[in-house]
Amino acid sequence: MLIEERRQHVLALVQREGRVVVGELSAQLGISRITIRKDLEHLQSRGLIQRTHGGALSMQSDSLFDPSLLEKEKLHHKEKQRIAAEAAKLVKEGQCVILDSGTTTTAIARALRKFSRLTVITNALNIAAELSGTDFEVILTGGTLRKNSFSLVGHSAEDLLRDLHADIVFLGVDGFDPATGLTTPNVLESRVNRAMVRAAQMVVAVCDSSKFGRRSLALIVPASEIDLVVTDTNLAPEHIAAMSAAGVSVRMV
Repeated sequence: MLIEERRQHVLALVQREGRVVVGELSAQLGISRITIRKDLEHLQSRGLIQRTHGGALSMQSDSLFDPSLLEKEKLHHKEKQRIAAEAAKLVKEGQCVILDSGTTTTAIARALRKFSRLTVITNALNIAAELSGTDFEVILTGGTLRKNSFSLVGHSAEDLLRDLHADIVFLGVDGFDPATGLTTPNVLESRVNRAMVRAAQMVVAVCDSSKFGRRSLALIVPASEIDLVVTDTNLAPEHIAAMSAAGVSVRMV
């Protein structure tokens, strides 16, 4: 069985059964566990499955999956660092920047500490804490705390954002399907994110390649409202083509 044939076979099993276990796949296919793990990692990099300890889960039931910030910190760490460094290059001294909650945007907050004068608007308590030792003007949106993500949501956050204007917003999303747009598992979070988009002159989605081809529960905005996507070099060619067709610029690092 060729490599791609084997990976398609594994993908079909995940989609049919909902989950697979590395040891069982190794015995069934007669290949090493290391090879199976590499196959699963490849499929996850294309956004086709969700890796777990000892196996993988189907993405078909992933629309409501809302992992905590601490769980997200463990995923694709190196890719997020590269994305954050590239995103920071888009910012100029003295600008006003909006940072959505999330691990990639937290990495961007750290990368922005090299600046002297910035105004940063965020709905993330951990990002505000990251920037507390700087000379930046940091504006928290207010709202109700989502403990899972350390983010503030609700009417208070949305109302404040409607009254503000920013140069650029960085959105770290849970799913990016070119046909659907940017999505997140939480409806209240999606409303705050949408208000962030409305408040910014430039909209930048920052997400590793595993987020592409995925749809979460709540739509933030369609792809047509995104100016630029900053992602990693594992982005599949079909997703690059879809972004181009949607008129979205892509920067891979």
